[in-house]
This record gives sequence, structure tokens and C-alpha cells, in this order.
Amino acid sequence: MKSLRCWIIIFALLAGIPIAAQTTTTTTTTKKPAKKSAKKKKKSITEILAPVLAPVVPELTDDKIVAGLKEALQVGTDNAVKLTGKEDGYFGNPDIKIPLPKNMQKLENGLRIAGFAPKIDEFILSMNRAAEQAAPEARKIFVDAILAMTFEDARKLLKGGDTSITEYFQDKTTPALTAAFTPIVEDALQKHEVTRKYDALTGKARTIPFLKAQTVDIKEYVVTQALNGLFFMLSEEERKIRKDPAAQVTSLLKEVFGKH
Repeated sequence: MKSLRCWIIIFALLAGIPIAAQTTTTTTTTKKPAKKSAKKKKKSITEILAPVLAPVVPELTDDKIVAGLKEALQVGTDNAVKLTGKEDGYFGNPDIKIPLPKNMQKLENGLRIAGFAPKIDEFILSMNRAAEQAAPEARKIFVDAILAMTFEDARKLLKGGDTSITEYFQDKTTPALTAAFTPIVEDALQKHEVTRKYDALTGKARTIPFLKAQTVDIKEYVVTQALNGLFFMLSEEERKIRKDPAAQVTSLLKEVFGKH
């Protein structure tokens, strides 16, 4: 059979008959990627039980809120009094340093040019020393205000602004603080001869052409400035306690203010 096939092919070639080549068609089948089975990942036993095992955080009770606010006030006022009621507590702190009264500030440059700079500096120092001497008297008044705080006061203050406690305290204690500070400031003013120095400066100002010196109650001015400085420092302490975990120095403060 093979020889016969060969002869047929030779005959076809001689006769010029084209021979169709036998081709093999290979069909390439493209396999589609198998779909990934969308199997849900099984939760672990820990994940399943997490909501059950999570610690329950109890709501703050009225007693705890009041205790936390009172402790914050105790810490804040103690710090404020310590910072102000010492040498350079006012004078060394640019935020609360008592400056010349406004009526004198307009004359300051002229007086310094006229050679009264040492007198001005001495006068400013004397006012600040009087405030530093009076500041410790605030402690007892602050304690009385803390003890008088009610549940309703505490709830409002806890949810209030960054300085709501200070504002509450300022409203409650300013009259008593003014009464307590005034005699101490008056004694300190006499000790440091502040009033005499003020009168001397305003008297000198009147001798300088174009300078008009208006009088001011220097005792009232120093008391007001001393209280403003004290409450400023208290507000700074309050901000720390509300925002800075490092300032929440007791477990109660952390519990009450750490949640707000």
C-alpha cells in the first residue's frame, strides 16, 4: 500500500496536479478563569464574643460629677493661688503683670524721656508686690464656694466651655474676694508707698508741657488687676484639666473629665 501511494504521488507530480497539503487545525480553547467562590470569612470566637465581653462603662452619677468638679476646682484654685501668691507671681508673669494705669500709660514715654524711668519701674513693681501679697487670701474664699456647689451647677459646668468653671467661680466669689483683697492691698500699698509714688509721678506729669495726668483710685485699680490675674491663672488651670490627661492628677479627675 505504501509503494502504491508513492507511485500515485509521483504520477501526480509529473502530471502537474497540485497536491493539497494535509493540515491539522489545532483549536485552542481558552479556558475562562474559574470564578472564585465568594466564601465569607468565618469570625473567630473572640470577634463573636467581643460585644458581650466588652466592659460596660457606667454613666456618671450626680455624686461623682459634683465630686469631680469640686476636685477640679480644688486642684485648679490651689495651683492658681500658688502661682500668683509668691514673689514675682504677678511681676514675673507677662500674662498677668500689672501695668501702669491707662491714664499713666499715655504719659509713660514722656515721663521716661524726662528722666523718671526708675520711678515708673519702682511704681510698677510695688503694685505687683501688693497683688502677690493679697493672692493667698483667695484660698479660703475659693474653698467656701466649692463647698456650696450644687448638683445642677456641677452638671452645667461639666458640659460647659473650656473656662465655664472659672466664669462660675468669678461670678460667685468676686464680691468676697474684693472685700478680702482690699485691706491687704491697702496695707501693701502703704508698705511699698505705692500711693505716694503714684502721686509723685502724676505730680511730675503735670509739670511737663502737653502732658495731662488724670487721677485714678490706685487701690481699686490694683485690687481689680490682682483679681483679673488670679482668674486668668485659674482659667489656664481649668483648660489643662479638661484637655490634658497629664493635668488630671487623680483617678476621679480622669474618670470625670476623661469622658468629655
